[in-house]
Amino acid sequence: MARLETLETERLTLRPQRPEDAVTFRTLWKERDHRVPPHRRIDAGGRPTVEDVAASIRAESQSARLRLLTVVRTQGGEVLGYCGLNGHGSGTPEEPELAYELLCDCHGQGYATEAARAVVAWADEAGYRRLRAGVWDWNVASLRVLDKLGFRVTGQVERRSEHGASLLTVRER
Repeated sequence: MARLETLETERLTLRPQRPEDAVTFRTLWKERDHRVPPHRRIDAGGRPTVEDVAASIRAESQSARLRLLTVVRTQGGEVLGYCGLNGHGSGTPEEPELAYELLCDCHGQGYATEAARAVVAWADEAGYRRLRAGVWDWNVASLRVLDKLGFRVTGQVERRSEHGASLLTVRER
């Protein structure tokens, strides 16, 4: 299968991540909802640092087909977040997970739907028959994005904690 590379939409460019994107990605860590489990937020020691995130980007850039792409506003060139496919979380190489996260300032403008729609279209063209996405039950905005893209809640809870339930959604071609 083809490797997920640069995608273009009306307002966005989705491109391979670069170490310099780490500043924005660390901001995503800082902005995360307090209900997100602690291992996905900045810890008491300030980790991950920008350098930790940059090192992770360098390591991930060597991965095969599946990857998270940096979402950039075409007009102006600002990095807004990331969107792509991975085999982590609920995903596997055969049934990858759609993942996306954008800066809070970008919420409510349709960017997540636009970026994810481009990734889903690429996945369809690449021959993936089924995609997964995990989403917290309290994340109404992401549930709406996934619904617009044809993902359906399966009723399966991937994990449950004091932070809520992580629901499995799937999209089949």
